[in-house]
Amino acid sequence: MNAKESAAPAILHDTPVAGPQQNELWGSDAIAAMLRALDIPYLALNPGASYRGLHDSIVNYLGNTQPQMLLCLHEESAISIAQGYAKVTGRMMGAVVHSNVGLMHATMPIFNAWCDRVPMLVLGATGPVDAAKRRPWIDWLHTASDQGALVRDYTKWDNQPGSVTAAYEALLRAVQIANTAPRGPTYINLDAALQEAKIGAAPPLPDVSRFRAPEPVMPAAGLVEAAAKLLSEARNPVVLMGRVSRSESGWRERVALAERLQARVLTDLKTGASFPTDHALHASPPGSFLAPAGAAALREADVVLSLDWVDLAGTLKQAWGAQAVSAKVIHVSPDAHIHRGWSMDYQGLPPSDLYLMCEADSAVAPLLAAVKPRAKAAEKPASPRAPEADAVSIAAIAQALETACAGVDLCLTHVPLGWNGAYRHFRHPLDYIGQEGGGGIGAGPGVTVGAALALKGGTRVPVAILGDGDFLMGVTALWTAVHYRIPCLVLVANNRSFFNDELHQERVAKERARPVENKWIGQRMSDPEIDLAMMARAQGAEGIGPITSVEDLRSAVARGLATVRAGGVCVIDVRVLPGYDANMSGASASQKR
Repeated sequence: MNAKESAAPAILHDTPVAGPQQNELWGSDAIAAMLRALDIPYLALNPGASYRGLHDSIVNYLGNTQPQMLLCLHEESAISIAQGYAKVTGRMMGAVVHSNVGLMHATMPIFNAWCDRVPMLVLGATGPVDAAKRRPWIDWLHTASDQGALVRDYTKWDNQPGSVTAAYEALLRAVQIANTAPRGPTYINLDAALQEAKIGAAPPLPDVSRFRAPEPVMPAAGLVEAAAKLLSEARNPVVLMGRVSRSESGWRERVALAERLQARVLTDLKTGASFPTDHALHASPPGSFLAPAGAAALREADVVLSLDWVDLAGTLKQAWGAQAVSAKVIHVSPDAHIHRGWSMDYQGLPPSDLYLMCEADSAVAPLLAAVKPRAKAAEKPASPRAPEADAVSIAAIAQALETACAGVDLCLTHVPLGWNGAYRHFRHPLDYIGQEGGGGIGAGPGVTVGAALALKGGTRVPVAILGDGDFLMGVTALWTAVHYRIPCLVLVANNRSFFNDELHQERVAKERARPVENKWIGQRMSDPEIDLAMMARAQGAEGIGPITSVEDLRSAVARGLATVRAGGVCVIDVRVLPGYDANMSGASASQKR
């Protein structure tokens, strides 16, 4: 079953007491009814007085169903949960944040969702726009003249409607735009006075089926023909698998295209699983940057097919350096539709000989039908697996998962910095859902809870491997998972440091001939040691650890898996050795010092 077609899973429902039948409605009742008509399944939220009207309507007018509220302990968790849900399903859910202060908390995960190109409806609120209706002090603090400006540069659209009818249209437009590729978050700011105004009978709801997002844009036949000719005649084509859907049919078509062309394939860790990493055509383990084998495969290419690859220009630069790219480049991506002046998340401008401005999935099927089969190339060795770990490390975590979860379908919802793509093969589009998008630390726990919500009721087990910094910044998201009975397993690769920055300080010290021994200052989280397992137990989850031996790690993962399969939430604190078994600099081997 396509993840986009899956029904909302059954979770714990906070059931309200039934109230009396009422003939008169309030503005927020009509807005809540519109959210139901738009089929928003959940609203992840941290409560606030600015949207108390909408809160009451979701509970007492809708009965806290369709959408159901998911209480979160921080606005960052609310947004990250919505992001994780969309990463698995391709479907939007909503998040609600309190006035300007809640939106300020939410800015980082909204930026993550923007960079990750996932659909999301963010609802906000403001104190009464009419100053005569504001309570002294607090309503003034929580009212801004242009609240949407806080997130305008990294949302697709925002609006502050002035009436119920305008709110209907704003929500329709927000959902339509968010679900149109390139997808992303939209923001609707609701005036508290509008929410709390008596309106009598609600205006009739529009027919939402007439305001759907458009069907995917298909590439022009001439461009498909030209691209197919280049690929069919190539001596050594390479395919870069980037932003693609989680659909199994799309997965099969990508595999078929690569096999028909006998093209080498590269994937990365910024986006979700897109191609089997143990396939003979897969050239190199996925990473945040190209491994040497991947860079070599790209340099040997005469035609490169980029399927909405994140940072195509930077990847080509990793292979060719300052030299001109010798290969012909077929660039498939709709991403330029949302390139803006404020954020540089669009990356460098890549060269392209053919530019198909559509989603990757829209191009693969017609290309598969149009390309000519190439003779099977000589078998190349499959990507090597990482060596067995004999110490507690990120590699040891991966191996403990392999042992304990043999025969179990896992969904890796997050991997830490330094994860080597050789640790674990991906053979299904839900084996791995990609990074958080904008590099915002603290999103991992919330994204994991959202992904686990989407997976609840199925056979696939959600597992996150988080860094300790990521875990500490977002740990309260686990309370939401425990409260709503959303099972998930979290392993914390705990090196007691913001270790990525230790490496940066080491590099600077070497360049300046200064003591590298001081790189830990301002980075290490010790004296006292933080009890991560205790923090998990404080949220109601099972906490295991600290784990300091490989033997204990294997038994802890088996115990954690059993907890999750029984419907629980489990966190394992694994005290790993500092160090990365992956290229985290973006430099080629020749550029590293």
